[in-house]
Amino acid sequence: MAQFTKKAIVESFISLLNQKPLDKITVKEIVDDCGINRNTFYYHFEDIRALLAFVIDAEVERVIAKHASVASLEEGFIEAAYFALNNKKAVYHIYNSVSREEAERYLNSIAEDVMNRLIEGMEENRDIEETDRELIVHFYKSGLVGIATGWLGEGMKAEPEELIRRLCVLLDGSVSAALKRSRKEKI
Repeated sequence: MAQFTKKAIVESFISLLNQKPLDKITVKEIVDDCGINRNTFYYHFEDIRALLAFVIDAEVERVIAKHASVASLEEGFIEAAYFALNNKKAVYHIYNSVSREEAERYLNSIAEDVMNRLIEGMEENRDIEETDRELIVHFYKSGLVGIATGWLGEGMKAEPEELIRRLCVLLDGSVSAALKRSRKEKI
């Protein structure tokens, strides 16, 4: 029953986010929408910011779990972009609210995990310096997040699947080359 209630709270919250800015949503509106009392809400979440963090973390985990292999990382990016498109108003309300850092945390979390998984699955990953690995992950993560925030800031007008697939073509082999240079420098 607790999971059902938590799911109802999340669904009400997302529905409300698609209607109005985050800072205009109240606990009262959420509990009225899903038919629970305030105490039940506070049993599950400390406040609306905690609920937002939970929603973002759950989406990150869902995308990562579904696209755990290196071969499906491109599809994971595409799925995350379509989640944003399908909840466009909610994403704008979060992105343009006082909780912009939460949206950026979501993007950073996905991008960092994607880059770590990509590098872990590469043969060139063996015997490289950890500082080089971290630097490569940080560089690509920052680039991916920069592109994503630019896309959000421009109103999500460009077709995400086309952009992501094109970016993958343009960057193909660049991570492998960086890892090879790291190994070569070490020798």
